[in-house]
Amino acid sequence: MKSLKYFVLFAVIFATPSCQTESQRAYKVYQSSAQGERLQVVKAQAGESPILVKLNTQKKYQRIEGFGGAITEASAHLLQKLPEAQKQKVLQAYFNDTASAYNLVRLHINSCDFSLSKYAYVDSGDSNLSSFDIAPDRDDIIPIAQAARKIAGEDLKFFASPWTAPPYMKVNGDWYGGKLLPEYYDLWAQYFVKYAQAYADEDLPIWGFTVENEPLGNDANWESMHFSPEEMGLFIKDHLAPALAEAQMDQKLLVYDQNRGAELEEWSEVLLGDPEIREQIYGTAVHWYTSTFKWFPESLQKTHALAPDKEIWNTEACVDAEVPHWQDDAWYWKKEATDWGYTWAPEKDKPDHPKYVPVYRYARDIIGCLNNQVSAWVDWNIVLDRQGGPNHASNWCVAPVIADTSSGEVYFTPLYDALRHFSQFINRDAKRIDFQADHLPEGLHLSALENPNGEVVIPILNTTDNALSFSYQIDEEAAINIEIPAASLQTIVISPK
Repeated sequence: MKSLKYFVLFAVIFATPSCQTESQRAYKVYQSSAQGERLQVVKAQAGESPILVKLNTQKKYQRIEGFGGAITEASAHLLQKLPEAQKQKVLQAYFNDTASAYNLVRLHINSCDFSLSKYAYVDSGDSNLSSFDIAPDRDDIIPIAQAARKIAGEDLKFFASPWTAPPYMKVNGDWYGGKLLPEYYDLWAQYFVKYAQAYADEDLPIWGFTVENEPLGNDANWESMHFSPEEMGLFIKDHLAPALAEAQMDQKLLVYDQNRGAELEEWSEVLLGDPEIREQIYGTAVHWYTSTFKWFPESLQKTHALAPDKEIWNTEACVDAEVPHWQDDAWYWKKEATDWGYTWAPEKDKPDHPKYVPVYRYARDIIGCLNNQVSAWVDWNIVLDRQGGPNHASNWCVAPVIADTSSGEVYFTPLYDALRHFSQFINRDAKRIDFQADHLPEGLHLSALENPNGEVVIPILNTTDNALSFSYQIDEEAAINIEIPAASLQTIVISPK
């Protein structure tokens, strides 16, 4: 009954009357909170002496590409095992434009840690890819990706990332760690071409690729392959970009695809500092695992400054190193979660990995990314089971939706709502707009964007212990006064002028 009540809420949200301001702009306030609200429309009139936030629609920053998640073999396998009604409920919740409205999907080339086993699309030792076949993806990944596209339409963009080349192409002959042998650079580039062609044959056009997932490695705990920034640049310039061009294919390329911070700056200087590489790529991909509370604005801004015409995408994030809490909304609002670095990060890095509130981690990071030139934000697995898998590396994580295939139940965690606060309301081609406020308290995070139709969208997270009042003034219009309670997330949607 809980999941049924949750989806009835969708209708309630859109049936609630809008409020009016003195300037006759209609607005709605969508709120989720530690008190149990889940994306509910609320009346949130501010109290006395609100904080003034001035929004300037004339000063715009980056274009927004969108939001999404990964259809891994683990997620697709679980969805295929659910009763049809539950599978459709989850897919509609993610890809219907009246729900999360995801418009980006990440796929993996060959297996990853969230696969049922290790696999490649070719036989070992195949020197011309004559055995290439995406058969391992046909049971689960392909039908779920096709179902997502059927709901979302042709605007849904798929991009794919390899964790590793087949072991025979690598210096160590292993799935884990090691580098690509130089004599296989051309063959590995052709692998990307074959993959895109095979997926196109399944009516799943691949919009782009990240060149390598986490090229710095993962301590060989699951599928991985290492590149230096110079090696990745060489692979793009002399092999991958020419192979795509020769095949008359136009897939976009995103470089790096690992954590923000000092390493991002190092890679950006090498890759974005090379005009020849810069010409061949679409942008830079980043992950969030360097800290549970920092979003590293300096490294994002430096990356943007090196190539202002290239986009930055967050391509992976999750509550990592945790087994999901089932039907326990309160846990996702408590400071109890730990991540990979809580126990085994180097001592100097431990301060970046304290216990944290999962909802805060998501909302704070997305807002921080939006405010620092990030154009797209993509979550990791869209669905996991109650163990945090399936995962052949025992690398348990949490997804926004948890499935129990033995009972056929699904649990929409508060992380689903946190993501939807952004993905439903911020449209593709929105632009971030400038805002100024004199004294935002610590623990308060907000951004401001304008959709193509002129709507203004303000996501705001209050991690403090107090309710806070705000007065939002768009350009020179009359202000809108709104209060946000303690421990809550709001999305304010203000109609076009």
